[in-house]
Amino acid sequence: MLELQNRLKEFTEVHDEFISAWNDAMSSGDTSEVNRMTDDYYVAFFRSGIEKPIIFSKQEAVNGMEQSVKHLLGANKRFENRVIRLKDNENAAVFYEQLIVKNEEVLARLFTIENWQLINGKWMIIRETEEQIK
Repeated sequence: MLELQNRLKEFTEVHDEFISAWNDAMSSGDTSEVNRMTDDYYVAFFRSGIEKPIIFSKQEAVNGMEQSVKHLLGANKRFENRVIRLKDNENAAVFYEQLIVKNEEVLARLFTIENWQLINGKWMIIRETEEQIK
């Protein structure tokens, strides 16, 4: 049990750094520090409750991330109501509400689930699910 608690603490620190890297990317436009996806990473994006999701590969997600960061330069990305759960010592899930705010206006609001895996001593995102709220 102690080992799992230590792993949770370690992963929480990694995710805190990930959040900080996102805020840096939103001000600088440099997304290199938030590109922590595995080669077979994918994201399922839901626009509304009745539509089927759009599935993006890693390369499509990276391209979209770079474009949106450049478009939203100076905005702030908030990770609210975050919950982290370890599935085991090498797999974690992070749930949160993501807000993109610029000039005190909420431009986007999403529910996000990230699935992370410890690979060769480094935590990597293996898949992500996002549902647009606003």
